[in-house]
Amino acid sequence: MQRFFHFQNLDNFHGIAHAVTMKAKDQAYAFSMALHTGEAPESIVANRRKAASLLGDDESWTFVLADQTHSDHITVVRSTQNRGWSERESAVAQSDALVTDQKGVMLGILTADCVPVLLYDPRHEVVAAIHAGWKGSAAGIAAKCVATMQKEFDTDPSDLIGGIAPSIGGCCYEVGSEVAAHFANYKEALSPKVEKYMLDLPEVNRLQLIDAGVPASQIELSGICTACHEDVFFSYRKTQGCSGRFMSMIGLKLD
Repeated sequence: MQRFFHFQNLDNFHGIAHAVTMKAKDQAYAFSMALHTGEAPESIVANRRKAASLLGDDESWTFVLADQTHSDHITVVRSTQNRGWSERESAVAQSDALVTDQKGVMLGILTADCVPVLLYDPRHEVVAAIHAGWKGSAAGIAAKCVATMQKEFDTDPSDLIGGIAPSIGGCCYEVGSEVAAHFANYKEALSPKVEKYMLDLPEVNRLQLIDAGVPASQIELSGICTACHEDVFFSYRKTQGCSGRFMSMIGLKLD
């Protein structure tokens, strides 16, 4: 099976680990990581454990996931215990971005077209994982997460290293005028198409990070559209309602 998608810029730092899971036909449910979509929980947990083992040193990590609700709610994780890893009930409630300075804690976001964003502050040793669908993007969740890192950990946005993981691209994400209206200020990311629009959500989030003070040169876009590459990443829209989800993860290594 293929291992993970990685960002080159984040790979330059030895104090963190990060990964984006990919489909694997030889694993249950094509290696889905989702406990909330009705598949056999024991198989999904086995997939997650397999992903943890592929990270290496899996015994040293605890994993924290959220009950994602397409909001702009951000949670600072201050404990070092598993949340939402083996069962949904313990997940961080109603949150779409997680931030921590706790070493040994791996933050995870589940997606199948929405935009996963990973951030790292190498000066203060803080990481964040963000789930940005169109509602979260319209609410500016990426920029708000940067602001939370500033407030809670004294992060300077100019220090941040960012990765925008595979998600549906402007080539495939068609939206109506009501959704497009939320992104009227992002002309570069919005293209008219007859009575519809093509919306480039990864670009919206990149621009929001730049507006928040993150240097453009420190933001890496995967350049992978999940709908175009449904054979490698889950795409809810391309498969008209798939149940699979892939996971984008980032954590600070233990000393």
